[in-house]
Amino acid sequence: MRYRNVGVSGLQVSVVGLGGWTTYGGSIQESATVERILRAAFEAGINFFDMADIYAKGVTETTMGAVLQQFPRHRLVLSSKVFWPMSDDVNDRGLSRKHIMESCHKSLKRLGTDYLDLYFCHRFDPQTPVEETLRAMDDLVHQGKVLYWGTSEWTGSQLHQVCGVADQKNLYRPQVEQPQLSLVVRKTFQDDVSPAATHQGMGLVVWSPLASGLLTGKYDDGIPPGTRLDAMPGLRDQLATPALLACVKKFKTLADELNVTRAQLALAWAAAQPGVSSVITGATRLEQLHENLGALAVTLTADRLAQMEAMFPRA
Repeated sequence: MRYRNVGVSGLQVSVVGLGGWTTYGGSIQESATVERILRAAFEAGINFFDMADIYAKGVTETTMGAVLQQFPRHRLVLSSKVFWPMSDDVNDRGLSRKHIMESCHKSLKRLGTDYLDLYFCHRFDPQTPVEETLRAMDDLVHQGKVLYWGTSEWTGSQLHQVCGVADQKNLYRPQVEQPQLSLVVRKTFQDDVSPAATHQGMGLVVWSPLASGLLTGKYDDGIPPGTRLDAMPGLRDQLATPALLACVKKFKTLADELNVTRAQLALAWAAAQPGVSSVITGATRLEQLHENLGALAVTLTADRLAQMEAMFPRA
């Protein structure tokens, strides 16, 4: 395993992280399966485990937390997120001080830990003043319940705004941004988010590097029942287009030439992007985890990186 600093901070995360979106407590209900995968990830050197309160409405945190409590806490970097509605109550959503404080306490309880290493604002909240959100996060850091806080899916201008207010008010800045990044979804990252995060000294931990499995070749011959694109029609319409599927099949020729899988090649590309601290992967089977970890052995030259990008439309 290799480790990288999160931006200019001293915190180090594994280059390959493991996330729980749609899987643990969602598509994977068996606790024994979750434990096997998380234990294998930990033993392989993964220290970064990414969650959110909205994932399976808290069940992901509970399910993963039950396993993660078995490992030495100081060897883990645990993250969760806050923003999306957790109930029908008018205040149980957004980035108000009330929702942030209450959500953090609930996440800590579900995870069975005293603190989060990383706590993300899961989207920008135009209904709440940025300073209110900043002060709530600053207080959580002072209380020791959050060590570093960050953002997810914020624009470059929003990152500049929040860091500017933090400096003006002498409050803890966000240290990390979590954007989407893959060979098929990269334009916003490359043109906007990455330059802004780098300018502000923020690390980048990226999600969906395999484009919900599209880049693995899983959907070469259709949409298998029970897969992510089968369960999420909107995502299917966005990704499983004839043009993109044709690109993914051509991508296989390059992977075969390099004697790696398409998943390993796509993950290695994401990990090679400037400013990326960790690439968040998912795994429903041990075989997937082991395959993903194989990306660590893939070295890509600048020419190879450019060749890979040329195989896909820049979106």
